[in-house]
Amino acid sequence: MTDPFAPGSVIEGYTLGERLHAGAMGDVFRVTHPAHQTPMVMKVPRFGAGDSAENVLGFETESTILPALTGPYVARFFSAGDLTRLPFVVVEFIPGESLEAIVQRGVSPPPEVARLGAALADALHSIHRQDTIHHDLKPDNVMVRPDGNVTLIDFGLSHHARFPDLLAEENRFAAGSAPYVSPEQVQRCRTDPRSDLFALGVVLYELATGELPFGAPATNAGMRDRLWLDPKPPRARVADVPPWLQEIILRCLEVDPAERYQSAAHIAFDLRHPAQVALTSRAEKSQQAGFLAQVRRWWQARERGPAEQARDRAPLSSTPVIVVAVDTVHPDADRHAAIRRATQQILSASDEYRLVCVSVLRGFETPGEPERSSFSAADPHLDHLVRLRHWADPLRLPPERLSLHVLDSSGTASTLVDFARRNHADLIILGAPDASQRGLAWLRSAASTVAANAPCSVHLVRLPEGTRQDAFARETGLSPDDLPQ
Repeated sequence: MTDPFAPGSVIEGYTLGERLHAGAMGDVFRVTHPAHQTPMVMKVPRFGAGDSAENVLGFETESTILPALTGPYVARFFSAGDLTRLPFVVVEFIPGESLEAIVQRGVSPPPEVARLGAALADALHSIHRQDTIHHDLKPDNVMVRPDGNVTLIDFGLSHHARFPDLLAEENRFAAGSAPYVSPEQVQRCRTDPRSDLFALGVVLYELATGELPFGAPATNAGMRDRLWLDPKPPRARVADVPPWLQEIILRCLEVDPAERYQSAAHIAFDLRHPAQVALTSRAEKSQQAGFLAQVRRWWQARERGPAEQARDRAPLSSTPVIVVAVDTVHPDADRHAAIRRATQQILSASDEYRLVCVSVLRGFETPGEPERSSFSAADPHLDHLVRLRHWADPLRLPPERLSLHVLDSSGTASTLVDFARRNHADLIILGAPDASQRGLAWLRSAASTVAANAPCSVHLVRLPEGTRQDAFARETGLSPDDLPQ
């Protein structure tokens, strides 16, 4: 019988070229099509005698989920063949190299681990916002593009909130690659996106140390060890791992999902801003927990069932990254109190937020009016950082919830928008133009530009009417009514 997938064959308009990969799950071919200029590949699953039933389930899952995903972190979907006739999936060809190739080259330096980890967290955040959990995150399933961004591949074991979960229906709950499977997957739960954050922690550990935190178990019993096993701290393996990186990795690897990061966006933020990482006892660990501590971990995990884990899951809407623009050039302005009150009200709606206070300065201009401490007078950046700290102090936030950033730029609005986009902001809080910015001045204001171009929602805070008029009169000596209408 002629192989319909031999190189040179034409299948539904696609001409098969070079076979790029042949594995247990199937083959991958280069393909071309007269209607598409984009480089493409065709994935052909194996359905022969003796092949795993997961091949069929994986094909059906991937051909269902991929068309629903968009963005730069997944391969563009083109076509899928009928399972009963000629099953195949055609997607965009991703240039670059697999993350596995980078892992195989040995231990990566911390800045490289942070760069790759942040790019991978970006990708996870994107698919999580599209109601998808990858469930098979590992270096083999990550392509690193030449520009440094990453693309996730192989969604055959994934879960989508709006589609049937074929693997769950077939009672294959622990599907995934054994070294990277999360405790929830071992406990038959496939509905928690924090499983991907655990796998990300394993990948970060592997990049930073060249080792796997839980080895490569070959049995279900071996995988169950991670319900209580305390991994050897990365710094005990590689002394050059900095405390902030160990803090991030071990937080990702917490057995209890509630103790991990609750959003991939928060991981990306910490990896890009290591100086802002709040260090805990995780950062200084030099050895694994003792026998009695590990027995206690085992007992706690034994009593915590999958239904409870799913119920404790924090939706992305309750784990926001909130950016508040603070004018540190005028620290005594009346609008600060109003912005702080609005920020406090917004934060009260969530327990898993990250508040990012940002001051955008033009050449670090610092008027002489506000007091400056002697240690900061020679360093405008430090001076404004101190002012940001003073602005945030009344909020009384835990250190792990707060980040402070002073940015130097000639374009306040564009810098703020770009910062929000890079750091997955869900909301920007800033002051609205005051009474002195009437008429066409509003169109030229930073607030209008941010509101028009922000990648997220924008909350404009206005002063109460009487306060606005008093502030304007105090600053200009005029009444707002004196302005030309």
